[in-house]
Amino acid sequence: MARSYQLDEIDLDFFDNAPVTYRIDVNLPVTPQRAWAELTRQHTLDWCRPIRSTEFTSPAPYGVGTTRQASLGPGFASLSEYFFVWDEDAETGNYRNAFRAVSANTPGLRRFGELTEVRPADVGCRLVWSFALELTTSAKPVIAFSGPTASSVFKMVETDTVRHFAKLSPQT
Repeated sequence: MARSYQLDEIDLDFFDNAPVTYRIDVNLPVTPQRAWAELTRQHTLDWCRPIRSTEFTSPAPYGVGTTRQASLGPGFASLSEYFFVWDEDAETGNYRNAFRAVSANTPGLRRFGELTEVRPADVGCRLVWSFALELTTSAKPVIAFSGPTASSVFKMVETDTVRHFAKLSPQT
């Protein structure tokens, strides 16, 4: 059985104040509702090469308190995630959720979270996807979470996401 390392809690301020942050900010050629449905379905992010799998471990409908397991690519962690924000407004097309990693199977992470926001744009929708993390002082095993390696991984996630949504029917 793999070892599990507990991570510290975060709040929304962490996405502005974390020692390490990454942000993907792109327009997608689909409605906010379609983007949100795709980003919150079971096994989402299957289009992202650096992500092996994601699986909601709570039953739908999802909301605050939802849990999920994520397995990232080689050299990265597997995470247990807890959603502490989940806002959906289908009428205005504004959606947002945030999770914190509760535990990881790799040492070196003190705190980690993601904030996903989808809102209407002039054409399609805008996706703002923020990542925030803090490493422990002995974080060599997770060096892939910071520096050039992480930058290339996050760029790949962005490229894969834009490519995936471009393949979906426009404005659906």
